[in-house]
Amino acid sequence: MIEKVPNSAQALPHKLVDQFGRQVDYIRLSITDRCDFRCVYCMSEDMTFLPRDEVLSLEECARLVKVFVRLGVSKVRITGGEPLVRKNALWLFEEIGKLKNLNELVLTTNGSQLEKQAQNLKNAGVKRINISLDSLDATRFKTITRTGELDKVLRGIQAAKLADFDSIKLNTILMRGFNDDEVLSLVDFAIGQAIDISFIEEMPLGDVNHTRESTFMSNIDTLKLLQSKYPLIASVETTGGPARYWRVADAEGKSNTKIGFISPHSHNFCESCNRVRITCKGELYLCLGQEDKIDLMPILRSHPNDDAPLVEAILASMAIKPKGHDFDIRRNEPAVIRFMSHTGG
Repeated sequence: MIEKVPNSAQALPHKLVDQFGRQVDYIRLSITDRCDFRCVYCMSEDMTFLPRDEVLSLEECARLVKVFVRLGVSKVRITGGEPLVRKNALWLFEEIGKLKNLNELVLTTNGSQLEKQAQNLKNAGVKRINISLDSLDATRFKTITRTGELDKVLRGIQAAKLADFDSIKLNTILMRGFNDDEVLSLVDFAIGQAIDISFIEEMPLGDVNHTRESTFMSNIDTLKLLQSKYPLIASVETTGGPARYWRVADAEGKSNTKIGFISPHSHNFCESCNRVRITCKGELYLCLGQEDKIDLMPILRSHPNDDAPLVEAILASMAIKPKGHDFDIRRNEPAVIRFMSHTGG
């Protein structure tokens, strides 16, 4: 029996531990399904977005985060769609940034709004920022994003550097035949900017007509290519997520640049999974690659002044968190027919 919990900052005695003994201390919260880009691996070109009343309000987002932090979550990543296109999104960052027991408030963005928002986000308490960048060629960038402007993103990266976040990292999804020839130039760019970069294997989610097998680029191959040019040193550093890092060594054996690899295919990282995802509809997904979920929006709206039912549902969700995803690039159809923009990455 779960006790009623008032809406106070009082810590709860519970921790989020799943049936496999893994503690969940990291949530990824999508605050919108909308985006000013239409990246080919994330959403279709002609998207139908959710009506406003089917999307969590910013106040509901803040309430959810506060409950999860009281349940032992110490890292929150805000995602989308593109989170910074959400009206008044900065208010949410400011609310979350005040939480005493939260160690890290992190943002994943396409960079299009950073030129205007970077300093405000830093002031609100954002510590680390991940910026999607899949090409340094303006024409190719437009092809991949369908609507994006490379120069605008590059200006956003400079604004983020001036804001002096604890860490800035580029996220790159390599696709064979699209941008796999830019591996070295992207790493050179990261080194020149003194920021980090992670390569993410394309995940088999989304369009039933795109299975990803033809464009899949293994991080094993990417690492071999990089090792042929750069002196890489394996690192035990972690940011609390699934990335494995290498340092680019300089003449003194040091470097400011880390290269990360997130490899759901070539290196399954599920055994140490510490995260769950919440969509902008309030769906709590226990795994990116499975359909197990609990709908939190009805609970939020049915009990606006009592967190106990919400706490009970979240604690119960740990019993259905699966052991891992079931990604197989050889499938004739995606593992999950759900666009990345729906789950929030």
